[in-house]
Amino acid sequence: MESALRDLEQSFPEMQYWLSKIPEAESNYLSVRYFNGTDAVIFGSFLYAVKNEREDQRRDNQMFFYVDKQNLVTLNLDDNTRGIMKSGERMHMLHQCTQAREGMFVLFRAILHYYHVGMDHFEMNLRDLERRMESRNARTLMDQILAARFELLYWSNLFIPYTELMAASREAYLQEITENRFYQQLQYRVERMECLFQHYEKEIDTLISIDNAISGVRGNEIMKTLTIVTSVFTPATAAGAIWGMNFENLPLIDKTWGVVLVIALIICSMISMYIWMMMKGWTGDLLKVKSAQSSARGNRDRGKKEPR
Repeated sequence: MESALRDLEQSFPEMQYWLSKIPEAESNYLSVRYFNGTDAVIFGSFLYAVKNEREDQRRDNQMFFYVDKQNLVTLNLDDNTRGIMKSGERMHMLHQCTQAREGMFVLFRAILHYYHVGMDHFEMNLRDLERRMESRNARTLMDQILAARFELLYWSNLFIPYTELMAASREAYLQEITENRFYQQLQYRVERMECLFQHYEKEIDTLISIDNAISGVRGNEIMKTLTIVTSVFTPATAAGAIWGMNFENLPLIDKTWGVVLVIALIICSMISMYIWMMMKGWTGDLLKVKSAQSSARGNRDRGKKEPR
């Protein structure tokens, strides 16, 4: 890098300010300057992730760029992007560029392809997560939802420099850039990515809300079940507490058939308590949950098998 900076400084003395900033750059930065008071110069640092195929592991890279009226200079551009820019499609586009800034738009539009690949892989994992959440909402799904949220946040943070680049281009070139074909192509692709980020963010928020609602319903069912069980066994608990006291003159304590009668009274009390709660409708929902879920799953499976 040091030798490359020295060579560039000798060949392009006007880039000395940009070259002096490169060793200090550890993150994204963008600057619009007018060194001669008229012509705009855009330079900065750009962080992006290289992901050419869905199953590829992403690789972080930091590129430095400088563009004025005549020159477009890049440093530390990854080999994969270099190969893409040398492809027939990109070479035809570059040959049609009349100014260096148009080449910058072509380059950044090519880099934005990695973001689309990343979003395709993200969508594939998100759809699989939704199917598993529909079939069985296990406790570990929340961890996977949060992992997907951080994955989306990663790509969204990398995308922020594109928004800044579009604003900086309008600042530098004003109205003359809005009708440029290469600028418009990059702008529309940026808008596509913004729509994707907004859609997936809402979708993940919906999954989190669904999981929270399901957890709340499950908690209510558990508390309701425990309450019913406690109520049903209350007569047995009371009888056991009374006849278990250390007194000599308890009723039926000296009868041989007393224990049978007490057990019968306990069972009848428990059955009566359960029947009373059933007549109130307090146990019906708990008994019907499993059958309703099984019926809904069966209807869905039959719907998939019916020919269209």
